This record gives sequence, C-alpha cells and structure tokens, in this order.
Amino acid sequence: MAEVCKMTGLTYQTLKFYCNEGLVPYVQRDKNNHRLFDDSMVIWVQKLIRLRKCNMSIREMKEYVTLCLEGTGTFAERHHMLTVKRQQLCKQIEELQRSIDYIDEQQRTYEEVMNGTRPYISPFDSPRK
Repeated sequence: MAEVCKMTGLTYQTLKFYCNEGLVPYVQRDKNNHRLFDDSMVIWVQKLIRLRKCNMSIREMKEYVTLCLEGTGTFAERHHMLTVKRQQLCKQIEELQRSIDYIDEQQRTYEEVMNGTRPYISPFDSPRK
C-alpha cells in the first residue's frame, strides 16, 4: 500500500479507507494479509482520486463503483451520474468566476485609488440610522 500511496499521492489512511469502504474491490492479500495492488488496481485508484476531485461524495463513489461492478448494462446510469456531476461542476465554475470577477473589480478600484485616478468613498462614511 505504501508504494501505491507514493504513486498516487494518497495518504495511507485514505487508501485504507477507500479499501475498507469497498471502493477498491477485488484487492488481493499476501500471506501476511497485506493488500496487493496490480497495475489495473492502481489505475482504478487514480480514477477514484479523479472522481473525488470532481466533488463526488463517498456515497456517490460507492454507487458508481457498484454500477461499474454490475457491468456494461449500467453505462446509461453511470453516464447520467457523470452528466449530473458535470452540471454541478459547471455551476461551481460559474460561481468561482463571479468571485474572481468581484476580486478583479475590487483590485482595480484599489489600484485607481492608490494611483490617484479615483477618489475613495468608504461604505462606512455614510450616516447611520
């Protein structure tokens, strides 16, 4: 497991958790009960990492793994899951872009105030009721 952690960047605890949660099925064990990972399992772990970075919850990942284990008859369901996740990620990108736009606007304001091309008007200078 330590070698797989080094290859994938996962912590030992995370990889163990993924295995214990059934996200890494069919992992073989040696005579000392250590988990053995072949190349295909390392590729699978890398796919799990990517799914997690797509903001899939552990529950969603378990559902996805279950569908994968059920075979090719679940392609439509897996496709739908990924479509929904993609839509969610696109909404997050839009929200992040709005946040970046706000920061850019504020920075322009501060730059203009600092170089004297714009007066500074504090939102806290107005009379309070």
